[in-house]
Amino acid sequence: MEVEDNRTILSDFVMIGFTADPFLRTVLFVVFLASYSLTLTGNLGLITLIYLDSRLHTPMYFFVGSLSFLDVWYSSVYTPRIIYDCLSKNNHISLAGCAAQFFFSAGLSWSECFLLAFMAYDRFVAICHPLLYATAMPNKLCVQLVVGSYVVGFANAIAHTGNTFRLHFCGSNIINHYFCDVPPLLKMACDDKRVYELILTALIGFSLLAATAVIVKSYVGIAAAIIRIRSAAGRRKAFSTCSAHLVSVSLFYGSILIIYSTPNSYHTPNWDKATALFYTVVNPLVNPLIYSLRNKDVKAAFKKVWGRFTAHK
Repeated sequence: MEVEDNRTILSDFVMIGFTADPFLRTVLFVVFLASYSLTLTGNLGLITLIYLDSRLHTPMYFFVGSLSFLDVWYSSVYTPRIIYDCLSKNNHISLAGCAAQFFFSAGLSWSECFLLAFMAYDRFVAICHPLLYATAMPNKLCVQLVVGSYVVGFANAIAHTGNTFRLHFCGSNIINHYFCDVPPLLKMACDDKRVYELILTALIGFSLLAATAVIVKSYVGIAAAIIRIRSAAGRRKAFSTCSAHLVSVSLFYGSILIIYSTPNSYHTPNWDKATALFYTVVNPLVNPLIYSLRNKDVKAAFKKVWGRFTAHK
């Protein structure tokens, strides 16, 4: 800690996590360890299926595999720390460690925002221009869109992290959360936060509007195309190709919009933690299920790969 202008400037923090009760911490350790294991198994398994089965070597599954790859790293920013804090009696995190977690959290979450937007554009091309799909979405463009989502995401993270950690934090060093996020850090800041909040609003507003505009425009086109399809079976087939993506977008964007659009006066620690769980832990866990449970191609690929595996035994 440093003393500046009669204020004690914090250089480390203590994570409260979810509870101080030893029994509940043990229960949560088991729950989060199981969820993290399932997250890794589901996402890595889906990536492996897409790689092994040539029928899944299409732009749609390239984006699905890219989302699974992103979710592996995204969940790894949060869940291992939660698991550690459930067992550890020393829940300290340095200012540099907090900034690093904040940076990767912001970078990966914004990357997922834009990747989901580009996936919506992919579905738009597939449904609205099926005959031109292969030429309109070549491999080079797909790779550029995925790389672009990371570039834009981490550019946002640099601005977001720099804007946040130029503030001085003083008073109590206790963070009533399970990771370094904006709401708890903002409560600890002892500088004038008006400029910070304006920059934060501009960054989040512009990024969300840009990504949301791509998604809304894509789905308006998709809806118009589905309405023009005469057969009910054709409409169901067209809708089924984007239903998984819609669920994924709703979970991810919904939870982020709720937590960051709510005024600071309405934020409570328990509310912030419960809402953040959806986009930090739940979404990476359920994404592989969303994209595989009702997907005939993925099921067929799994049976084929499983058949090869059992045949070699």
